[in-house]
Amino acid sequence: MLQYRHAFKAALLATVAVIPVHGAAQEATKSAADTVLDPIALTGNWLEEPDKEKILKHAGARTIVNREQFEESGATNIRDALKLVPGVQVQDSNGTGGSDVSLNIGVRGLTSRLSPRSTVLMDGIPLAYAPYGQPQLSLFPLTLGNVETIDVVRGAGSVRYGPQNVGGIINFVTRPIPEDFTARFASNAEFAGTNGNAKVFPNLLIGGTNPDGLGAAVLYSGIHGEGYRDSNDRTDIDDLILKGAYEFSDTDKLGIQFHHYEGEGRMPGGLTTKEFAEDPYQSTRRYDDFSGRRNDISLRYQHDDGENNFELLTYYVDSFRGSHVEQQGTGSSANLYRLTSAPRSYSYFGIEPRYSRLFELGGVTQEVTVGYRYLWEESSEVAARTGFYNRASGINPNSRPMNVYQTSDGGTTAHAFYIDDKIELGNWTITPGVRYEMISTHNDVVNLSNGNITSALYPEIDAHEALPTLSAEYMINDVWSVFANAGVSFGPQQYSQLASTTDGLHPEEATTYEIGTHYEGDYLTAELTAFNIDFDKELYLGRTIVGEGIWTDLGATQHRGIEAAASYDLSEVAPFFDGLSLSATYTYTEATYQAGAFKGRDLPFYSRHVGSFGARYQYEDWVFNTDVFAQSKQHSPGNAAEGATYVTDEDPTGRLGDIPGYATVNLRVAYEPQDKKNAPKLAFGVKNLFDKEYFTRSTDNNGGKFVGQPRTFFVTASVAF
Repeated sequence: MLQYRHAFKAALLATVAVIPVHGAAQEATKSAADTVLDPIALTGNWLEEPDKEKILKHAGARTIVNREQFEESGATNIRDALKLVPGVQVQDSNGTGGSDVSLNIGVRGLTSRLSPRSTVLMDGIPLAYAPYGQPQLSLFPLTLGNVETIDVVRGAGSVRYGPQNVGGIINFVTRPIPEDFTARFASNAEFAGTNGNAKVFPNLLIGGTNPDGLGAAVLYSGIHGEGYRDSNDRTDIDDLILKGAYEFSDTDKLGIQFHHYEGEGRMPGGLTTKEFAEDPYQSTRRYDDFSGRRNDISLRYQHDDGENNFELLTYYVDSFRGSHVEQQGTGSSANLYRLTSAPRSYSYFGIEPRYSRLFELGGVTQEVTVGYRYLWEESSEVAARTGFYNRASGINPNSRPMNVYQTSDGGTTAHAFYIDDKIELGNWTITPGVRYEMISTHNDVVNLSNGNITSALYPEIDAHEALPTLSAEYMINDVWSVFANAGVSFGPQQYSQLASTTDGLHPEEATTYEIGTHYEGDYLTAELTAFNIDFDKELYLGRTIVGEGIWTDLGATQHRGIEAAASYDLSEVAPFFDGLSLSATYTYTEATYQAGAFKGRDLPFYSRHVGSFGARYQYEDWVFNTDVFAQSKQHSPGNAAEGATYVTDEDPTGRLGDIPGYATVNLRVAYEPQDKKNAPKLAFGVKNLFDKEYFTRSTDNNGGKFVGQPRTFFVTASVAF
């Protein structure tokens, strides 16, 4: 398969290079008499101000979820909101991602643990604490209360955004500066039906813009309170954003943004099979926690005169994450435990200029975009642990000394250049493009015992990769388009992979193909996409019961399937249905090993079938919502080592074995006055109405079985002036 993908990549690069502009003009001239074109506008930054028109004209799978949609679904966190997107599978909090401080999402069957396969952005700025060297979200520094729109691009985005974009691009657009002075406060509260634990989600927006184009806003969102597990399950998060903007003229504007996030989450941890049977809501861990903070500042200058579009984005990010995880011993220490600690600091600086120019020649319109990104990052990581202790002794391990056994200091310098050309020929839009990455990464690893250095490693690697993409779209009419695309994605080696003693680790490449359609009508919106992702050598991070990380080369893997979504306003059918609308999503995914001992079997922790159904009814000032979410079973088969057994029956640790599918129902009722702009709004409802008990598993440091959210009552109130 490797030689075929390299041949495809070479062919795609050749196609991108030789598409003749003058030939395109000739073809367009031939068909110009048959087609009436709408006025052409520059796209520029196609992640900015996402809307229905941008979905319609995007030559790939793309879904936008706005604030009204996720509020009416009863979502109180990012996980809940992302469940509305086909192709995105969200794992409940578990393992070392077992709190609201972390995010575990997988796209199209890709691994979900700490979300390493997607480029995740906030207003175009990377959210991972090291985009190249540690592209994970064990610290996810954003809360839903500060989000206006979630834009999920699952394909045709690898030229402009990267790396680690095989799982697409997810951009969280924060709430904008209001045009008029606005002060708005809202708060959600959840109450677990099992134990009455309460958690609150306050958010605040104050801001406005004066007649001279000077605007400012303060955004705050938080999460505070106890989760649905009985102990060691508290969250405290504060998320603050300060925004400023100034419009120099009709064509030029400047924006500045400062963001501070600080959060702590206690982690109740996984349970063994026996413990889960006794009480799935208990916690046997008293000391596991995860905490982090992030400060980032960004400056954005934009110019758009209708023919030229220029943007300069620069940002600096400084973050810290720390954790304590209890670890069980083995052998002679099998009944003993020790507490591990992993403080880590990261910082990075990026600068991204991009220029787009509109050309019109003989009925052909082209938008040529060139861009560059320079990113410098550094990391400092420490691993420490206490001596072994007996839980029954009542010893508080926090009072015991932490012994450092490993330190690492890594760094990356990366340059990325890209060019794409959006060529519009009648109803056709063809966009060839290529991104070229030049990456230099190192990691200095020192191992210690009793304060003395026992060994040291100084691995480094350089990578130079050309990543071509070619997409085509045909507008059937003003509301219906079809598309196809193919592209190559790249994942450079991470700091932890460089530090691994496992032989054969390598950068990753994957080729993605899509074909699909968008429909964006007044009453009906729909999307349908078929996709295929080929990995030649996919890396996977597995864990042993004592918590040692093992990077495994899974060999070739394949991810393919179908994604569908639709919403329909029944008001068009008959007056009787005024106010009633329906929506549904469905995803079929088949993600399998293509080599090794597990060849032909499903990859871990994804469902082949995921679907949702929603109904919304509005009568005067009242809105009623019901939502059903369902997913099929998942697998936790263990490591795919040579001669290994694909585990389907549950093991005593609770880490391995199949995970049954489940379905949940949510209800919501809201009072939302329609004729009073600043009138208070109130909503209440219930999640998991029928109290369906379900669970997931984790195989990492505090792995085992994790019960899902039980029946939970919620209330929301908001006021504006």
